[in-house]
Amino acid sequence: MQLTERESEIRSKLNLIIDKLIHLGENIQSKELESSNPLLAELNRRDSGIDIWDWPQGVGLFGLHKFLAYEQNEEYRAFLESWYVSHVGGSLPLRNINTTAPLLTMVDFVDEHPEFRKLAISWANWLIHDLPKTEEGGFQHVTSGSGDGKSLILNDQQLWVDTLFMAVLFLNRMGQKYGREDWVDESIHQVLMHIRYLCDPQTGLFYHGWTFNGRNHFGGIFWCRGDSWFTLVIPEFIEQCGDTLAPAVRKIITDAYRAQVRALSQLQAQSGLWHTILNDPDTYEETSGSAAIAAGILQGIRTGLLDKSFLPCAERAVDGILKQIDEDGTVLNVSAGTAMGMNAEHYKNIAIAPMAYGQSLTILALVEALQVS
Repeated sequence: MQLTERESEIRSKLNLIIDKLIHLGENIQSKELESSNPLLAELNRRDSGIDIWDWPQGVGLFGLHKFLAYEQNEEYRAFLESWYVSHVGGSLPLRNINTTAPLLTMVDFVDEHPEFRKLAISWANWLIHDLPKTEEGGFQHVTSGSGDGKSLILNDQQLWVDTLFMAVLFLNRMGQKYGREDWVDESIHQVLMHIRYLCDPQTGLFYHGWTFNGRNHFGGIFWCRGDSWFTLVIPEFIEQCGDTLAPAVRKIITDAYRAQVRALSQLQAQSGLWHTILNDPDTYEETSGSAAIAAGILQGIRTGLLDKSFLPCAERAVDGILKQIDEDGTVLNVSAGTAMGMNAEHYKNIAIAPMAYGQSLTILALVEALQVS
């Protein structure tokens, strides 16, 4: 079948982005930050490459996994498998929400590698029994305290929307694979709890976080990449669950997703992207969150969660994203890792630099674009 000009452009850009992802090295900004902020420089090194076991790489590997589900490529599959072999056989970072992210894609390889299966089962049990919990049993968003993963930040009594991608998808996938109703039930509980505490009933948008210490949403910011985690996760989560999700629960989750997408469609910039603070048009347009939103909307259309009235919004987003891909496959205008902020300035001042997750989330959007027309 002859490809359209747009499909040809998407495929060409996909190849460039993937090649860049698997060869992604240290960002030059890390060196520039050494003297002014050594910790930020260390975290930036972690976030910008593909070699470390943490959440940016976990998102990156998932993007490659989704491409392989669409189109088989032995070179890319070999890269994924060798990445896991080298890390599982070495020294892993301390367990936390963010370092759970690489396990989502590793589930693909557990049948072929007993050591992977042992690690994945152990980690799923850790999420259930040993991860610190908030009031009402929420997954406390514990993170790495340094770039080498040898210390922790407990973020006591805090729920972050990021957790849904970083840990909840993995737990659900493991529960589905091994017939563990307790793992599946807990993943559903976490999705519902994050909807309850992070969804703004007036707008349908999601706050970045909630703390039971003070019972507030920190700065009360609707952060683009934060919201995009929910947009991205829900169609994947529902697809993973299949018929195992009770109709009433499915409706609650789906209604929250649809309300959010409606709100997002009203906030889309003329370029097709979204602003880093969604409801502040004076903030910069951010590519990684926009790509995740586009991917989530497109997957929703493909799986029937959304009708095709949202297709023009998604297509405008893809057109805007394509313009952010450099000649060498680097995805531009990606914001760096973002901790919880108490005001808008925190989000406005996050550094912009090439990141593994920027490459990956763009892969997800473009792969979905090829499947939806």
